[in-house]
Amino acid sequence: MVLTGRVRMSKTGQTRRRLLGTGLSMAAGTVLAGCSGDDDPAPPAAGDPLLPLLDEALALAAAYDRAAVAQPALAARLTPLAADHRAHIAELTRVIGSAGVKTAAPSAGPDAADVIAGLRAAELAAQKTAAAACTQAAAGRAALVGSIAACRATHAEALR
Repeated sequence: MVLTGRVRMSKTGQTRRRLLGTGLSMAAGTVLAGCSGDDDPAPPAAGDPLLPLLDEALALAAAYDRAAVAQPALAARLTPLAADHRAHIAELTRVIGSAGVKTAAPSAGPDAADVIAGLRAAELAAQKTAAAACTQAAAGRAALVGSIAACRATHAEALR
């Protein structure tokens, strides 16, 4: 036999359901309030997924600068490409909010052909990194990352 009528807990009119609902609401509120407490240490921040792009932009800009010094005849050709990487550095730094990154750039070879080949190889590797990052980037960052990937591909072609 199933009883479907209201069961009174007291003379105040409180039902078992209302009492249980209030108790559960209070318990949930207490648990949720505890989650936002300031006593718990914040989890360590993971590195921004755009940091590798920033590292590569720094390395490429430095490589172009070294190549222009090592091969002055190439300076007019390489300076605009280095400027593109500096623009990427500025925008990535703005988006990421970080300036503490490592720099490691490919060294310039002894002659112009080696310099160009080294820069082209670095651009192709960096373009692959940017293209992979573009597929993983958040919607608000995808256009920036896609633009960087396209620029790096263009640089590789310009260095043929």
